[in-house]
Amino acid sequence: MDVLSELLDGTRARGGMFHQVVMDPPWSLHIKDEAPLGLLTMARGTAWLTPDGADPVRLRPGDIAVLRGPDPYTVSDVPGRAPDMVVHPGDRCTTPEGEELCEALALGVRTWGRNRDGADLLVNGTYQVQGGISRRLLAALPQFLVLPQESCGCPLLPLFADELARDAPGQQAVLDRLLDLTLIATLRAWFDRPDGDAPRWYRAQGDPVVGPALNLLHLHPARPWTVASLAAAVGVSRAALARRFTDLVGEPPMSYLTGWRIDLAGDLLREPGVTVASVARQVGYANAFALSAAFKRLRGLSPSEFRAGPTATGGAAEGGQPERALVRAPARVTAPEPGLRAVVR
Repeated sequence: MDVLSELLDGTRARGGMFHQVVMDPPWSLHIKDEAPLGLLTMARGTAWLTPDGADPVRLRPGDIAVLRGPDPYTVSDVPGRAPDMVVHPGDRCTTPEGEELCEALALGVRTWGRNRDGADLLVNGTYQVQGGISRRLLAALPQFLVLPQESCGCPLLPLFADELARDAPGQQAVLDRLLDLTLIATLRAWFDRPDGDAPRWYRAQGDPVVGPALNLLHLHPARPWTVASLAAAVGVSRAALARRFTDLVGEPPMSYLTGWRIDLAGDLLREPGVTVASVARQVGYANAFALSAAFKRLRGLSPSEFRAGPTATGGAAEGGQPERALVRAPARVTAPEPGLRAVVR
């Protein structure tokens, strides 16, 4: 299993929130639900996506937008239109003045709007807790990105839209998995774009030395790895591996391993009934004390404090770790208009 597969395998929507919004112009929807990650697309019609503090980006049918929360954003029929609807945490929809709109806009299962046959149909799904998303993936994402339909061509989108309006047994699980698969397809296509600004660990997978080393660390994090044993496993000298790994990934092999172990520990600590000692053994630490010391050094709080904290924030960022801090300067990737290159900001 490659590194991206390993990271994506740990991405699981749990109780994601899903909607389709059907509107006729003029309309403007301000999303401030504070979800840590969201995807949206236009099933028909076009719209303009405007994250707060950023320029508007056009959404055409089949384009996929990925937004890293909790920052709010607006989707509207034309750029700059003042919102007439606001989506809040807890799946509440109001007017800008606070008047409840959920009942007035309800058109059926997971469907909002004022006209079921409206010209514009927006489909969206959001991860409601950060614990279901790999921190390393979040760290690799810009504030938002828009992937044009011709770059992704995700075959799941029509199925996603069809399933949204269904109310069958197990429907939440079906939608959660479709959200995961759509995210995977989108990120894979984005990372492979020349202008996709893929993280260093992703680019390093293609290296004949560092790629296998990364795979071993991800597949077997609990092994008592040293630089020497990892170098022997991939058939190079210790010095050669240390130098090449640091150059391509941005940090030494054992530093990367520590970060990966703590990322795994953070996910495992969210599971019910586990102990810090059992998590320590699963990620390669001799005991709970050793894990607690490493966890507090990277996350800024103990495993017990992390587990007791809100799942929507996932604890403090890992200060100083390359490619891994969650607090990043706002950035975005915008879909190119015909004849123009995509822009990264």
